[in-house]
Amino acid sequence: MTAAQTIGFIGLGAMASRMAVNLAKAGYKAIAYTPSGKGGNGDIAFLATAADVARAADIVLVCVPDDEALETCMYGAAGALAGMKSGGLVLNTSSVSPEATQALFEAGQKLGVTVIDCPVSGSTPEAEAAALVVLAGGSDDAMQRAKPVFDAIGRLTVHAGPPGSGARLKLVINAIMGAGLAAVAEAIAYGLAAGLDRSMLFDALDEMAVISPHHKRKIRMARTGDFAPQFPARLMQKDMRLFLDAAARLAVPVPTLAATTQQLSLTRRAAEDADYSALIGIMEKIVANDA
Repeated sequence: MTAAQTIGFIGLGAMASRMAVNLAKAGYKAIAYTPSGKGGNGDIAFLATAADVARAADIVLVCVPDDEALETCMYGAAGALAGMKSGGLVLNTSSVSPEATQALFEAGQKLGVTVIDCPVSGSTPEAEAAALVVLAGGSDDAMQRAKPVFDAIGRLTVHAGPPGSGARLKLVINAIMGAGLAAVAEAIAYGLAAGLDRSMLFDALDEMAVISPHHKRKIRMARTGDFAPQFPARLMQKDMRLFLDAAARLAVPVPTLAATTQQLSLTRRAAEDADYSALIGIMEKIVANDA
């Protein structure tokens, strides 16, 4: 019964903490472990190790920033897999490489544990509103087991295919998102350098159908100079790096996205904890200095 189930969070940052709120509304209980060792989120109990969380939870939900954090939290004597029982379920919402995703799936198989790669599309506003899009890779039976959790945190679940498909689809989506933002930033910089009125330019872009709702939100952030992190630059740059590596392994030429990655590396260097849309502000400062 859903009301009796406990979700064990491995990582409880900006996204996962909002998922936890919506899962509580759906009747789930929560416990957590954070790789940083920091904890204290209302009624959620924080345990000493990921293994402790896995032992006490019915479902383990992983939300960590990168491959390295995933390895630290999932493997070894204190890792979550050490605390899992045969028949357990791991929902890996982390945006990590296809290789790390496959390794975790295979490690789970050896223990009789079902692992679904299910990164989410959306930033903190969508996580708060339970409006994420879940990008899931796994069998049909696994999807049915996870459906109540996915329904509680998102507005849509895309069954991308077999294990590993969710991770790959997430790279595709974030690559498009990053390239779109870079194009917006460069085009705005040209408009400002060419003498267009700033207010007029930002107002006009907000009305254009060619710009996605996501990127319009980023343009509005840039207009006011508020780059509070909905999707931090360090994480977007990491996802672009993962995409480039994955594409190179398949010999897929991606010159546009390679250039975008360089722009986002610049953004990460300048403001790694700011929203990745800070690239718009960086480009604006460059042309302002030339004025």
